[in-house]
Amino acid sequence: MTHDTSRSHFDIFLSLLVTLTIVIVDRITKSFFTDILSLGESIPIIKGIFHMTLVYNTGIAFGLFKDQGIVFIIMPLIAIILLAFNIYYYRQNDEALSRAYIIAFSLILGGAIGNLIDRIAYGHVIDFIDFRVWPVFNVADSAISIGAVIVAIKCFRLSAK
Repeated sequence: MTHDTSRSHFDIFLSLLVTLTIVIVDRITKSFFTDILSLGESIPIIKGIFHMTLVYNTGIAFGLFKDQGIVFIIMPLIAIILLAFNIYYYRQNDEALSRAYIIAFSLILGGAIGNLIDRIAYGHVIDFIDFRVWPVFNVADSAISIGAVIVAIKCFRLSAK
């Protein structure tokens, strides 16, 4: 194997930095909004457009499939394992992941960990970002969505070649 060790070390550092940043920002924002809001309470930031509204989500992202219990602890664990395997696979086959993939996978991983912490600790996910035309969500959901969009764009570009 001919890994460029400096690139490899930087990629690991970048992945850990992005993942930990998402988990920490997610925890801080969830803690902040649970401290200042009661369940169901809403603070308008831009009245009628953008609010901070505290809700507890027992479903997946954006409130889908509510009250499915243990499934939503198992699914993120599987996703975390698959992401780790994907990174391991590329490294074992001497293929460098692009930095965009590394960031995307790290965003997804950080978001999955953030929401998994909630599910294990509280039995639900804490959501608070409310655009009124979309289900209430949180930083972890945003990271997962952004990471998935980056992966999708990269995949479409590969398939177009």
